[in-house]
Amino acid sequence: MSFSWMAWTLPTTLFFLTILALLIAMGVWEYLSPGGSPRTGVLRFETTRGDRLFVSLLGSAFIHLAWLGLGGPNLWWALAISVVYAIGVFRYV
Repeated sequence: MSFSWMAWTLPTTLFFLTILALLIAMGVWEYLSPGGSPRTGVLRFETTRGDRLFVSLLGSAFIHLAWLGLGGPNLWWALAISVVYAIGVFRYV
């Protein structure tokens, strides 16, 4: 089976494997500690771990798209910004 039509480069593969690993890790975490520990952060409404993961992934996608549009194809800085953003979301949202 050839996936050449999808441009499966190493960064693309790592990106999707990372998302898969995050979803599996969150599923295991939810199984071991059900309920998602809801809390109210800076957005002033209750969020769970899954909500914060979704906001982190969505924000990271926009960070990467903005970087592609404004900075070009070198995405390592966008990755660093996305990691800092995700840490902030999990900490304060």
